[in-house]
Amino acid sequence: MQTITQKTVDVEDILREKMGSKAKWIPRPLISWLKRLVHQDEVNQFLWDSRELKGTPWLEACVEYLKMDLQLQGRENLPDPNDGRLYTFVSNHPLGGIDGVALGSIIGRHYDSRFRYLVNDILMNLPGLAPLCIPINKTGSQSRAFPAMVEAGFQSQNHMLMFPAGLCSRKRGDEVRDLEWKKTFISKSIEYQRDVVPIHFGGQNSERFYKLSNFCDKHIKKVNIAMLFLVDEMYKNVGKTFTVTIGKPIPWQTFDRQRSHAQWAQWVKDRVYEL
Repeated sequence: MQTITQKTVDVEDILREKMGSKAKWIPRPLISWLKRLVHQDEVNQFLWDSRELKGTPWLEACVEYLKMDLQLQGRENLPDPNDGRLYTFVSNHPLGGIDGVALGSIIGRHYDSRFRYLVNDILMNLPGLAPLCIPINKTGSQSRAFPAMVEAGFQSQNHMLMFPAGLCSRKRGDEVRDLEWKKTFISKSIEYQRDVVPIHFGGQNSERFYKLSNFCDKHIKKVNIAMLFLVDEMYKNVGKTFTVTIGKPIPWQTFDRQRSHAQWAQWVKDRVYEL
C-alpha cells in the first residue's frame, strides 16, 4: 500500500513509472501543464485531509468534497445484503471518474464495503480507494495477471462493480453514450451464478472533452489522451446533481445460448439506457 504523504499524487513519478527512461525527455513546461490539468495540489490536499479514511468512508468523503447531490431512484431494486448471494453491478460510465466514486459510495454503504471495482490502474495511486480495486492497465500493455485478477474478484465473497465499456462515454451527435460493452461481466456472471444489477448514471462531461476524445478515438488510438482530462472534468462537475437509477436484477440464467455473450452484453447495455 502506498504511503500517504502531502504529495501522494506526483505527475513526475507517474510518468517515470509509465515511461521509464523516456520520461526524462518530456519538456518541463508540459509537465507543469499536466500538474495543473490533473489538479495535483488540490487532489493532494484532499488526500492528505482524508488520509485516515479507507474504502467506503473515503468514497463518501469524496462525494462530500465534490458536493455531489445524488438522487437515487429504484433503491428497492438493490438486493438484500443478507440474502447470501453475490451480484455483478454494471453501469454506464458518463463521467469517467466521479460516477464510479458515487456508485461505490452507494453500493459500499448498502453492502458494508463488500464489493470490488475493476478500475484503471492509475487509480491505485489513491490510497483510500486502492483496497476496493482490482487494477486494469489502461496506459500500457495489458497485464498478464489481469485474467487472474478478474477470476479472483469473482471467486471472492465480494460483489463486483463494473463499467463494461472500459472507457468514459463518448458523444456522437447529440447523444452521450458508452462505446461497446465488453462481455466479461456476462461470462463471469454465468460462471459464478451471479445475477446482474443494471444501473444508469445520469451526467455528462464538457463539450471540450467530447471533441478531444472523439479526435483521439479516430486519430490516436493507441494512447487514451482524453483520460488525462478526467480530473479536470471532475472539478467542473463539482456541486452538480446526478440521478442514479437502479434496475431490477437480471437472473444469470437469462443469458442463454440464444445470443452470444457479446450480444447479451449489448442487450444489458440497452436495458441500462432504458432505465
